[in-house]
Amino acid sequence: MQPVIARPTEAPSAEEAHADGASPYATISDHNRPDIANVTRRLLILFALVAGLVAACGLTYSIAWQSGIDSLRRNAAGRVDRTASSLKSTLERYESLPYLLAEHPIVQDVLVDPSPANVERANLYLEDLNRHARATVTYIIPLDGYCVAASNWHGPGSFIGAGYQFRPYFVDAIKGGVGRFFGIGTISQAPGYYISQPVRREGKIVGVAVVKLDLEWFQGADAYEPLLVTDDHGVIFLSSVPAWKYHTIRPLSGQVADSIYQARQYAQQPIAPLPVTIERTLEGNAQIVRIGGGRYAPRYLASRRGMGEPDWHLITMAPVSPVDADARNATIVTGFGYVSLVLLAFYWRMRRARVREVMRSRSLLQKAYAELNQRVAERTADLSQANEQLQKEVAERTRAEQELRAAHDELIQASKLAALGQMAAGITHELNQPLAALRGFSDNTRVLLERGDQASARENLEAIAALTERMGKITNQLKLFVGRARPRSARAPVVRALRNAVALLQKRLQGVELELAVFDVDSGVREPLDLADDHPELIAHCDDLRLEQVLINLLGNALDATAGMSPPRISVQIEVAAESLSFAVSDNGPGIPEDVLPRLFEPFFTTKEMGQGLGLGLAISSSIARDCGGTLVARNVSNGPNGTDLPEGGALFVLTLRRARVQTSHTADPLTTGS
Repeated sequence: MQPVIARPTEAPSAEEAHADGASPYATISDHNRPDIANVTRRLLILFALVAGLVAACGLTYSIAWQSGIDSLRRNAAGRVDRTASSLKSTLERYESLPYLLAEHPIVQDVLVDPSPANVERANLYLEDLNRHARATVTYIIPLDGYCVAASNWHGPGSFIGAGYQFRPYFVDAIKGGVGRFFGIGTISQAPGYYISQPVRREGKIVGVAVVKLDLEWFQGADAYEPLLVTDDHGVIFLSSVPAWKYHTIRPLSGQVADSIYQARQYAQQPIAPLPVTIERTLEGNAQIVRIGGGRYAPRYLASRRGMGEPDWHLITMAPVSPVDADARNATIVTGFGYVSLVLLAFYWRMRRARVREVMRSRSLLQKAYAELNQRVAERTADLSQANEQLQKEVAERTRAEQELRAAHDELIQASKLAALGQMAAGITHELNQPLAALRGFSDNTRVLLERGDQASARENLEAIAALTERMGKITNQLKLFVGRARPRSARAPVVRALRNAVALLQKRLQGVELELAVFDVDSGVREPLDLADDHPELIAHCDDLRLEQVLINLLGNALDATAGMSPPRISVQIEVAAESLSFAVSDNGPGIPEDVLPRLFEPFFTTKEMGQGLGLGLAISSSIARDCGGTLVARNVSNGPNGTDLPEGGALFVLTLRRARVQTSHTADPLTTGS
């Protein structure tokens, strides 16, 4: 029983839709409209998801960056306050040292009376004071501006005798004020902070006391973040980044630049503006700046604090790159989280759709199962009826087979009778030629006996005995033909078989131009064939009598075809190849009609008149060729094989047999020896 498959409901064709009053083009548009709507909806959803991703990433970056900047600003503010307080406390610790120095009698005595004894006593005092106060250098300058005593009086870089009348700290102290100055020393070439006080004697200024402090240690106190200190002109004189030192954070006016040069504050160092770009100003006196050129220049959060006295400003630079990296990482995490949520939502939606589809498929399956049961029941009834009909047909076919078997038995009997008729006809056909030869030999023998030619008569009698033996073999070969025997192991010398066939047809060949030749396929040499030479190297896989029988049939057909031709011409050429031997028998007769060629080898098919032949010669010859593992073909030619000129045209029969190898003791031409 085969299941019944329901045919899907076919959609109405365009003609049916047109017949219902609807345009087929409108139908196509209606089918395409939902697809366009789905594509548009999906594009809108995709655009919304991408916009959401961009918004989420942008908002995350903004919030993370702002939070990082705020935290960085608070930390930087605390650091700059701590650093400014530490620097100010250091300066204040040395603020009173010049005043105490100015009040000491030894200092006042050397300024009033710079005798060698007073100078020596002052130098020793300043050296001892400087060692205990841990200052860099302490020295005393009279009103003329030339140092008279110093703590480094015995060193190679002693300040004694050096002029300082151009220094701002000297000018401020001479005027009665406190001098505060940072600059590069004219003798030591070392930067330092100078604090000066006027020295009074009896209410009158007699000189200046100066203390120099080394602040180079301060710029390396915290190397984690860049640190710099600017003077009242904005020149950076302390910096943890050496490349920024002696640069200004704002352009200098010409007057200020001249005053710095005149005071030799920075030893004529070229003061150039630092490439600072302010990107954003934040609360708490903080700014985001970019130092350097190009988009990849580092950015810093600059926090500024004023020192008061002196009028310096302390600036800390906190790199912004960690804040940018944290904001980027937060943005990446947000992006991955957003994409994960979208994929999770998509998976959840697909799962719901799949569950709905499974439920729908289950409903359809149940419905189809119910419909299938109904159709199976209907089909079972149909099959029951078909089974009854089939039983009736089986009974009728059984009766027909019985009748056919009886007819087949009758046909076998008729076939046996037909086979007996074919055998009788074959014997008649095959024995006609030997009988004719016997008649000729007997007539010739009678004449020879009358003449008394005993030797020739004896030869004719031997030939008659050979023909009688041949006729016995013919009947045996006809039995082999009927039994489809295949004597493939027999061997026959082809030239001797051709010579015997020509001898049997000698009487009919009188007046016929017979051309005999042998052609070597490998070398291309063609030579006349002498039948007196047996050519023992030319051996074919075939029984010699059956080969003679085929050659006699082919030559006999050629003689029949050339009857009435003037002159009659027959060509027999043996083609020699390495593995085969071929007999090409051609004539100059009228040829074979095209409608006859397909039936030429059928038994009992003949184009001769009644009584001239039975149509078995070519059928027997073709059967012999197949039994020997060869072929027999026929065609019409205008030229003979391998250049043989047949201008009148005619028929060509080619018998091809397997060549038997012959063992030879010396090398010879393939035309005369087996390969």
